[in-house]
Amino acid sequence: MNAAAKPEAADVVILGAGVNGAGLFRDLCEQGVRCFLADKADFGSGTSAAPSRLIHGGLKYLETGELRLVSESTLERNLLLRNAPHCVSPLPTIIPIFSWTKGIGAALRTMAGSTSAPRSRGVFLIKIGLLLYDFYGSRSRTMPRHKLVGKRRALRDMPGLTSSIVGAGTYYDAQISRPERLVFELVQDGLRASPDSTALNYTRLVSANGGTLTFATADGGTRAVRPAVVVNAAGPWIDLVNAALGVPSNMIGGTKGSHILLDHDELVRRLNGRMIYFEADDGRICLVFDYGGRALVGSTDIPASNPDDVCCEDSEIDYFLDSLRSLLPGLSFARDQIVYAYSGIRPLPASDASTPGLISRDHSAPVSEAKGDRTFPIISLVGGKWTTFRGFAGQVTDTILARLGRKRRKSTRALPIGGGAAFPATAADRARWLGEAARATGLAEARLEQLLTRYGTTALAIARHRAKWSDAERLPGAPDYSLAEIDFIVRNERIVHLADIVMRRTTLAITGALTARDLDAIAAAAGDALGWDAPRSAAEVASVTAELTGKHRARL
Repeated sequence: MNAAAKPEAADVVILGAGVNGAGLFRDLCEQGVRCFLADKADFGSGTSAAPSRLIHGGLKYLETGELRLVSESTLERNLLLRNAPHCVSPLPTIIPIFSWTKGIGAALRTMAGSTSAPRSRGVFLIKIGLLLYDFYGSRSRTMPRHKLVGKRRALRDMPGLTSSIVGAGTYYDAQISRPERLVFELVQDGLRASPDSTALNYTRLVSANGGTLTFATADGGTRAVRPAVVVNAAGPWIDLVNAALGVPSNMIGGTKGSHILLDHDELVRRLNGRMIYFEADDGRICLVFDYGGRALVGSTDIPASNPDDVCCEDSEIDYFLDSLRSLLPGLSFARDQIVYAYSGIRPLPASDASTPGLISRDHSAPVSEAKGDRTFPIISLVGGKWTTFRGFAGQVTDTILARLGRKRRKSTRALPIGGGAAFPATAADRARWLGEAARATGLAEARLEQLLTRYGTTALAIARHRAKWSDAERLPGAPDYSLAEIDFIVRNERIVHLADIVMRRTTLAITGALTARDLDAIAAAAGDALGWDAPRSAAEVASVTAELTGKHRARL
């Protein structure tokens, strides 16, 4: 019988498998809730694949008065450092300061409701902000407190900074090395906790009739589901999905954030593992830090509404390069240093704020109750940011459990994610893990160190994987990746397209490590595992090549 003719039951259907949808899926599955998660593309391929790659407490939210959000964000940052140590790591951050007293009056007006943010932030304002930041970050603290230094010390510590500074602050936030992969790990963790649940990528909602949702799946089939609750976790697509569900809405008023990655060894050397969080000449906040050996520069904050065609535009690139030239006048910056560019729409709540930076980054979950022949309520996940996904998921999970008449049976506060489970926390633990893994797999400890850094403790399963290739058979242009490693990903990580491998399960594309020969080799390995014929493999390579060289400005 056609699956669409006999709908399956689910407690909760989640539409959208970005970090908020995947985080909610994991939390609900841990509570024994039967979930059906569907995304029209790959897991973590939308807005969740386009962040600044920071796990931060939201220092700038202090001046907009969002103190509750800062408190939540700093806590969630600290928890992620413990629960996902394979992906999240401390990031010492430098704030160049260009005046002593500027910005105090404007900041007070902004906190009182003014619609114009301060264009400059002096020593006294930044000192107050960092003191508050340390206070809010005290729960589950994992990193040192801030410090301020004068101009001479700042220029000595960070050679090349513009001499127009009067001093600098240093504080700690965190970075995430593989956000797209972490989204997939959340999905995997959910399925392990609840084998009766379902998670599908490349699965599109095609109809909503009464209490039944019908989906077209990647294999050309259909699935029909009758849920008790529907969660719209589609991010910037929320209003479009609500319209498809028969509940028109105007919840999202997003802004575009763009980033570029530069091949700039001297800048990376001077950064020395730190981020510079700085004011551009127009007062907007920019950042630059070492991401996988490249200098990641971001971010713009421009009103935008169409997440399907968003890209980093020439004007944004000019803005980034000009800002870097002002900040570091002794270094040269040019377009030919760009190895990758990306953009995404922040799914912010609809707002009439005159300045995009003043739109709240907080989250909410409005409910459209069941009505007429629609038998399920719709909970829309509005706003939010990468750092707070676990806390947001917990709040929504508690709401859903109450509606289902169930109680929470497990907290996710100390629950490791994916390869963060049993991750060796100390140097001694790491040495012990590597020694045991070397004896179990026959691989050299140096190679296992590479895999552990890349995948966390999932590295052991990858090292044990037996494929037609040995670990010594490597990609031609990225020799730290093996064909056996790629084979493991293809066979175990719900791959549908070549882009899933190079853009989400690995960082091959974004770090500029990928070559045309690598694409051919990866397509051959994927085709062998998935049964692709020659035309399908060629089409996959052509599609990825067009996306990388066009939308992402990569050079293969």
